Amino acid sequence: MKIAMVGSGYVGLVSGACFADFGHDVVCIDKDQAKIDALHRGVMPIYEPGLDALVDTNVKAGRLTFSTDLPSAIAGALAIFIAVGTPSRRGDGHADLTFVHAVAREVGEALAGDAVVVTKSTVPVGTGDEVERIIADSGAAARGHRFSVVSNPEFLREGAAIGDFKRPDRIVIGAEDEFGREIMREVYRPLFLNQAPILFTNRRTSELIKYAANAFLATKITFINEMADLCEKVGADVQDVARGIGMDNRIGPKFLHAGPGYGGSCFPKDTLALLKTSEDYDSPTRIVEAVVKANDTRKRAMGRKVIDALGGLEQARGKKVALLGLTFKPNTDDMRDSPAIAVAQTLTDAGVAVTAYDPEGMEQARPLLPQVTMADDPYAAIDGADAVAIVTEWDAFRALDLDRVKAIAKAPVLVDLRNIYNPADMRAKGFAYSSIGRGSPAANGMSGGL
Repeated sequence: MKIAMVGSGYVGLVSGACFADFGHDVVCIDKDQAKIDALHRGVMPIYEPGLDALVDTNVKAGRLTFSTDLPSAIAGALAIFIAVGTPSRRGDGHADLTFVHAVAREVGEALAGDAVVVTKSTVPVGTGDEVERIIADSGAAARGHRFSVVSNPEFLREGAAIGDFKRPDRIVIGAEDEFGREIMREVYRPLFLNQAPILFTNRRTSELIKYAANAFLATKITFINEMADLCEKVGADVQDVARGIGMDNRIGPKFLHAGPGYGGSCFPKDTLALLKTSEDYDSPTRIVEAVVKANDTRKRAMGRKVIDALGGLEQARGKKVALLGLTFKPNTDDMRDSPAIAVAQTLTDAGVAVTAYDPEGMEQARPLLPQVTMADDPYAAIDGADAVAIVTEWDAFRALDLDRVKAIAKAPVLVDLRNIYNPADMRAKGFAYSSIGRGSPAANGMSGGL
C-alpha cells in the first residue's frame, strides 16, 4: 500500500520509516525544504536511537522517499496521515490546530482518488469532525472521491519510539465507517503477526484516549514526586514506596520514578489541552488541573534544592553549579519543557553561575539557556564547581569517576535529582549527597554543613 505521511518531524518520520520497514511504500512530506534536503542526505532532524539506520535501509530499498510537493506525493495513496505539530496555543493553552487544518485543506484540494485521511497528530476531541468538514468543503466529495477521516493517535516514547511502534501495547483506531476501518486494518496488517491489540472506537473516543492516557501518566509522576517530598519529611524511602505500591497489579511499577518533574513534547501540552477541552464542555478535570500546577511548582523547587545544598540563598550567590543533563529525558535531544530549564533559571536568578553538559541536547539548549555555559564533557562542566546536579539520567552519568569528580570540583557536593547513586556509597566517598525522597536530609548525608 502507498502511504503518505504529511509532517516529517518526530511522529511523522518515525511512523513513516516504520511503515516502510513493514513493506509499505511511504512518502514523507514536509514544507521545510531544508529538512527534506537533509533527509535526502541521510541527516536526521531529531535524535532518536536507531532512526538513522532505519531510514537509510528503507531509502535504499526504495520504500521510503521524501517530498515537499503534497499534491503529487499523495497521488495514489490510500492512507494519508496528518502528523504535523499541535503546540500549545499562546494565551489559553489549547492545542494550536493551524497546521492540521492547513493540511486538511490542501489534501482536500489535491485528492484525486479514494483515500483515508488519518490524524496521527495529537488533537482535541472533535478535530476529526472539523478535518472532515474542511476536506468536504475543499471539493473532494464533489469530485466523486470517497474519503474517510480516521483518528489514530501515537503512543511513542522518545528514546524508544521504534520499539514502541513495532511492538505496541495497543493500536487505537477511531473510525466512523467500514471504509476507514478496512484501510486501517490493511495499514497495520504486518503487526497482526505480533498479535498487537487493535482497539476500534468511534473517532471522538480515540481522540480522548490519547489525552486521557497522557494525563493519567502525568498524574502518576506527580503523585510519586509528592510522595517523595513526604518521604523526606518522615524519613521514608520513596524508591521502596514506589516498589511497594507498584507491586500491586492495579497500580503497576511504571512512571513511579521520583524526579524533578515531567517535561517533553507531550505531557505538558496535552494536559493543558485536556484542561481547555474540559472547560469548553463545562466538565472540570480538577485532578489534572492540580497535576499541572504541582508539576510547574516542582521544577523551580528542584532549583531551590540545589541552592540549599550550596548553603542557602546568601551562600549560593557567586558560586558555580555543574548541571549534568539538559533534555527532559535521556536518549533524546528534546528540550521542550525540560525541568533543567527551570532549574537553571532558578539558579541564575539566585546569582549562581551554571555550566552544563548533555550528550545530545546542547544545541537545542543554547537558545533557551543563553546564560548557561555549555561544556564539552561532564568533567569539564564539573571542574571548579561548588556543586554538581544530575538533572537527566543519561547512561553517561551513571558511572562517573567519583574520585575524579571529587578531585576537580571545588566542593564534594552532589545533588542527584534522579536517584542514580546510593546514598551510603556517596557518603563513604566523602560526598555531601542529596537525592529525591530517600529519607531525611541527614540520612542523605547533608547534615553538618558543607
